[in-house]
Amino acid sequence: MASETINNAAEEPPVTERQVFTFEPDRNVAFDEAVPLMDNAATDGFAPPFVEGVDELGVSRLFLSDLTLKSVSLESDPTTANIAERLRLGMRATETLLQGLYRDKLIEAKGVIGLQNHRYAMLENGWTHLHRSMRQSSYIGPAPVSLSSYCDVMRRQASRRPPVTQHMLDKAMRDLVLTDAARQTLGLVASSRRSLFLSGPSGNGKSAMARALVDAIAGDVWIPYAIEVDGQVIRVYDPHNHDAIIEASREFDRRWVRVHAPLVVVGGELTIESMELTCTDTQRLYEAPFQMKANGGVLVVDDFGRQRCSATELLNRWIIPLENRVDYLTLSTGKKIQVPFEAVVVFATNLTVSDVADEAFLRRMGYRLYVMAPSPDTYAQIFARYASARGLSVDAELMAHLERRYGAERREPKGCEPRDLIDRAIEVCKFRREPLRLTKETLDQAWAGYFGASASG
Repeated sequence: MASETINNAAEEPPVTERQVFTFEPDRNVAFDEAVPLMDNAATDGFAPPFVEGVDELGVSRLFLSDLTLKSVSLESDPTTANIAERLRLGMRATETLLQGLYRDKLIEAKGVIGLQNHRYAMLENGWTHLHRSMRQSSYIGPAPVSLSSYCDVMRRQASRRPPVTQHMLDKAMRDLVLTDAARQTLGLVASSRRSLFLSGPSGNGKSAMARALVDAIAGDVWIPYAIEVDGQVIRVYDPHNHDAIIEASREFDRRWVRVHAPLVVVGGELTIESMELTCTDTQRLYEAPFQMKANGGVLVVDDFGRQRCSATELLNRWIIPLENRVDYLTLSTGKKIQVPFEAVVVFATNLTVSDVADEAFLRRMGYRLYVMAPSPDTYAQIFARYASARGLSVDAELMAHLERRYGAERREPKGCEPRDLIDRAIEVCKFRREPLRLTKETLDQAWAGYFGASASG
């Protein structure tokens, strides 16, 4: 993919300076004082420390008891060990909760397996209580953390995150061709964690820039599986948006999971409602909105201005989070909660800036970048680099042939087109059972399939 020059101060930059962006190759805050974050060399920083007792978990015992009973109901052979694994709690805390259910005559003890490890079974009273508690919350999974712990940990991690170094920036952008000015702008965005407004024609590298930004962010992020607020659960961890890191050690609070800095992309499907907490009668739990899942990473609002809500509504919703790094969400009970807003937000649009954002909003942007189509030299560089990444060679005559085709059809080259044409040329070779190579013929065939050819010609 490719892009061209930038002017952070003006809405539309002059076309005399050029900034180039290239392809992305295919690749086959402390807890409460009682529970501080701990330094841990094994996790390259700090981790939530292991919690022994139920009273140290920061969540009501009644809620945890109901959650434990739900976990017991799912096991064919409930033991302290496998319930502890479901809840991501220690054996001592889990056994304490199970003994409480036993005393309340909701489960029965079936025998001893080992130290603090017993076998249990559901009783009729337990099933009755389970159906009642499921009407309050249907959440079954790892024990949640408190809202205050979540806020404290996220803010502490943001404040302690290592600065972005030149080496990290170069590594993250190794597949991009950029001017020094553009590289510096992206580096400042990653380092400062300010927002970025990307504008310019589509197909010239805006998505690749966002991915480069998330790769440049130093360190990983600890997030909870879920958060408990007034007996309600907000599910935070999402395997679609979070890439979990397997920890060799278990000496940390396993209600938290260490993930790579997330990249969350939302596009035309975005609505104002999707930015809020939602709870249905069937689900009876909240899913964290996308901006909350992006905490610690990068949030890309793609195709900005083409959402299912007006740009004005969307911008008004973002003003406070962008300015104060906090977001306000509302539970179904009407209670408002405050959560950290620690994501780098990238607004990407191919519309005219004046059509999607007013000056008041643009003042709140950390940086602005205008992405233009590549020059002929830049296009050739992108083409050659992607071809090399696919194990193919390119000669000057082949590039001259492509340049003539663009000129003949009066097409403006886009940064994504070298990748797309080369991939299609490879498909042509495979279809013909020929050696993989780039020739005028294979590129012409790829061109016809990509840009369209007459079926009757």
